[in-house]
Amino acid sequence: MTVGKSNSLTPGGDRAAAPGTAVAPGSAVARETAPAPPLSSSSRASVWIIAAGVFVVNLDLFIVNVAVPALGDAFHGSSLASLSWVLNAYAIVFAALLVVAGRLADRYGHRRGFLLGLAVFTAASALCAVAPGVGWLVAARALQAVGAAALMPTSLALLLVNTPAERRPRAIRSWAAIGGIAAGLGPVVGGVLVEADWRWVFLVNVPVGVIGLLAGARLLPDARPHREGPFPDLVGAVLLTFAIAALALALVKADAWGWSSPGVLVPLFATAVLAMGFWMRSARHPAPVVELPMLRTRTFATATLAALLFTVAFAAMLLTSVLWCQQVWGYSAIRTGLAIAPGPLVVPVLAVLSGPVVRRLGAGRTAALGCLLFACGLAWWAVALGAAPHYASGFLPGMVVTGIGVGLALPTLVGAAAEALPPTRFATGSAVTTMARQTGSVLGVALMVTLLGAPDGPGEALDAFRHGWWAAAVTAVLAAFTALALHRPGTASPSV
Repeated sequence: MTVGKSNSLTPGGDRAAAPGTAVAPGSAVARETAPAPPLSSSSRASVWIIAAGVFVVNLDLFIVNVAVPALGDAFHGSSLASLSWVLNAYAIVFAALLVVAGRLADRYGHRRGFLLGLAVFTAASALCAVAPGVGWLVAARALQAVGAAALMPTSLALLLVNTPAERRPRAIRSWAAIGGIAAGLGPVVGGVLVEADWRWVFLVNVPVGVIGLLAGARLLPDARPHREGPFPDLVGAVLLTFAIAALALALVKADAWGWSSPGVLVPLFATAVLAMGFWMRSARHPAPVVELPMLRTRTFATATLAALLFTVAFAAMLLTSVLWCQQVWGYSAIRTGLAIAPGPLVVPVLAVLSGPVVRRLGAGRTAALGCLLFACGLAWWAVALGAAPHYASGFLPGMVVTGIGVGLALPTLVGAAAEALPPTRFATGSAVTTMARQTGSVLGVALMVTLLGAPDGPGEALDAFRHGWWAAAVTAVLAAFTALALHRPGTASPSV
C-alpha cells in the first residue's frame, strides 16, 4: 500500500506540494501561497467545538497529575506504585486504541467518532468522580481513555479536512497549542479543585462535555465516509495494550521486587512476546494498528520516534515537579499549581509564534533545540534544588526553560509528522504519533516510580529526585539527536 508520495523538489530544495497536501512551514510553497479566504461562521463554530473537546482531554492530564498526592491521602495506604496506575491505565489504553479509533473514524465518519468519544469521556469522568477506591478509579480512567482515543485523532482530522491546504500548517500548530493552553491552566485549575476535593478534578469535565455534545450534534460537519475495506485489527490493539502494560508493571515494580526477580522478569518476557505478536499482526493484517509502510516514510517515523523519547522526559518532569513541591517542600496543591504554571504558560505562545524559527532553522533543528533546552531545565533542577525551598532561584528557572523547550519541540515534531502524510491518512497518522507519545508517557511515569522508590528522609529523597532528573535529561538529549535526523539527506517522504 502506498502511504505517502514523494513530491518533486523545487530548485531551492523545498518540496513542491501536491494538490491537497499540507505545506511545510518555511517552504517556498508556503511563502508564495496567497492568503486563504476567512473561514465561514459554521467552520469557526466547528473549530470551537473541536477545541473544547481537545482542551478537556489535555486538561485532564495535568490536573490529575496535581491530584496524585491528594489521592494518596484519600485512599489510605496507597503507594506511589499503585497510584501511578491512575496515570498509566489511562495512557496505556489511550495509546493502544488511538489508531484503531482513527481507522474506525476513517471508516464510519469523523463526526460520529468525535461525538462518541466525547460522550464516553464525559460519562467516564463522572465515574472517576464517584470512585470509592483505587481499583474503581483505575478502571474508570481506562474507560475515560477509550473516549479520549476516539476523540483525539478525529479532532485533528475534522480540523484538517475542513481547512484549506494553505492553512493546515498553522492549524496543526493551533491544535497543538490547545494542549499547551490546557497545560498552562491545568496545574492552577487542578490545585484549586484539589483544595476543594479531588473529585472535582474529574467533575469539571462533565459540563464541558455535555455542552460540546449538544453543540457538536448540530454544528459539526457530517461528511460521508468511505466504508470499503477490512475492519481494523482489534486483536493487535489488545496485544499492544498488554505489551505496554507488562512493560510498565516491570518498571514500576523493579525497585520493590528487584530486577532479577520473577515478578519483573516474567512481565519483561511477556512484553517481548506480545510485542513480537503485535509486529507480526501489523505486518499481515489488512488493516493493522500500525501500517508498517507508514514507518518507512522517514520524516514521519523520525518525528514520531523523537516525540516518543521527548514525552518520556516530559512525563517524568511533570510527575516529579508535582511530587517535589508537595512532598519535599510541603506546598499545598494550589501553591504547587501556581509554582508549575509558568512553564506550561510559555508553551502555547511559542507553539503559535515559533513559525519564524522553524523557517530559519528547519523543523529538525528547531525541535532539537527545544529538546536540548528541556534537558537543560532538568539539569538545572538536579544541580540547583535542595531540600530547603528556594522557588525563585531554584525551581522557577528550570520550569521556564523546560516550558520553552516544550513549546519549540513538541508542536514542531507533531507538525513534521502530520505534514509527511497525505490528507487521506491524517486521522491514522496523527493517531500513530499520539500513540507513540502516550507510550512515552507510560514509560516516563514508570521510570520515575522506579527511580524515586520509597526514600527515607530528605537526603535520600533529594538523591532520588536528582537521579530521576538526570535520567530524564539524558532521554531529552536522545530526542534531540533523533530530531536532528530530520535534516539528514533522505528524510523526505519516499514512495512506499
